[in-house]
Amino acid sequence: MPLRPLYSRVATSAKSLRIGVASTHRHPDGGEQPADNGSTTTRGAEVSAGLQGELKGGLVFEAFGVRDFRLLWFARLVSQLGSWLLVVAVPVQVFVLSGSVTATGLTVAAEFLPGVVLGPVVGVWVDRWDRRRVMVVADLVRGVAVGLLLVVQGVGELWLVYVVLVVESSGTVLFRPAAQAHTPVVVGTGSRLSSANALNAATDGVVRLVGAAAGGALLGWVGFEALVVLDAGSYVVSAVAILSTAARGGGGTGSTGRVWVDLRWGLEFLRSNKTARGVLAVTSLFLGANACLSALLIPFGVTVLGGGGQIGIVLSALGVGFLVGAPVMRGLVDRVEPGPLLGGAVAATGVGFIALFSASTVVAAVPAAVGIGVVGSVALGTAQTVVQRVTPNEGLGRVSSVVFTGEAVATVVGAVVGPAVAQALSLTWAAYLAGAVTVLGGLAGWAALPRAAGQ
Repeated sequence: MPLRPLYSRVATSAKSLRIGVASTHRHPDGGEQPADNGSTTTRGAEVSAGLQGELKGGLVFEAFGVRDFRLLWFARLVSQLGSWLLVVAVPVQVFVLSGSVTATGLTVAAEFLPGVVLGPVVGVWVDRWDRRRVMVVADLVRGVAVGLLLVVQGVGELWLVYVVLVVESSGTVLFRPAAQAHTPVVVGTGSRLSSANALNAATDGVVRLVGAAAGGALLGWVGFEALVVLDAGSYVVSAVAILSTAARGGGGTGSTGRVWVDLRWGLEFLRSNKTARGVLAVTSLFLGANACLSALLIPFGVTVLGGGGQIGIVLSALGVGFLVGAPVMRGLVDRVEPGPLLGGAVAATGVGFIALFSASTVVAAVPAAVGIGVVGSVALGTAQTVVQRVTPNEGLGRVSSVVFTGEAVATVVGAVVGPAVAQALSLTWAAYLAGAVTVLGGLAGWAALPRAAGQ
């Protein structure tokens, strides 16, 4: 609900073709996981099959052929749109009631804290429980929590805002790995999976484009309470849509052992699988730099571009880029090797960051923002598709949670380091350094990630 970084995998990202996994080996708790022995299968047949699927399914829209995915996508769209209506409204309401910049900034800390603290553990629960039920419960908990904002009428109730944000974010931390692990169960692991991820990326772009702006406009028209009701209701609608899907396998292992034993499996998989480990490193660095730059965007927009209106234009341009990036990612992810695609997209994003903070007018900033949106969408979509494809579904919740936790920690660190570097040097040089680190990280990922996703 509070202001989010330029890139944030909000709410329910539906995040598997396991290319090149030729054998399995035992891990510490006695189960099996894919071996990371460098063996790969020929990608030619898979690329050919992907191209045939694209011709039959219409590229991006292929996953819409699956009824349950249509319901999951609708649930995602409704709940995200409801949340983005409050992205501007909640910080504004806190600032109006308190008059404190610090109190307003705490809304960001409240949102990211659960991801850092609970991230790895909820992945264990997601792999033990029925993932469909997990998503429904998470939606209902978030809906009830958001509804409590109606009680906040003065500075004396501000503490309740932070409690609501922590509870809502905790529900999101539970929902995300469940959704990421459930999506391959619904659409399969071939070309429909990359179609599903592209459609979700396009949804993110639409929501970014209209959600926050609509929330800001509606705040002055219908008031804060009406937006709260809309957001709470969106979670209920999402829960009903998910309940309307068929019960499927995946999750619900019934394991009752110690949490640490199951958590260790996820950590061991990341340690042994070069692809998953590389994706975690590259995306964490990317999102850390992104958070650093996001923290600098507001002062840059005010002091250089001309004010809040210009910042809104830049954010809208970023949303347009996300929309364009979705079909681009869909067309490339089944054809280009993970290293060049992910590493190249991250490096290109770093170049875009530098171009954005080199702009002196909003006219110059808009093309850079669109470009950042395009290549950023490709980077994030590629990362989630690769993780889904190389991870056994029975452990995808745990692995996804570890990845999300790394990203959350990187985001918090970036949000703190960015302003500190800006104070020590200057806003522009801090942005240039973050952009350069992103470029170097992308190039390192290009060189280090395996040629085939299964390694």
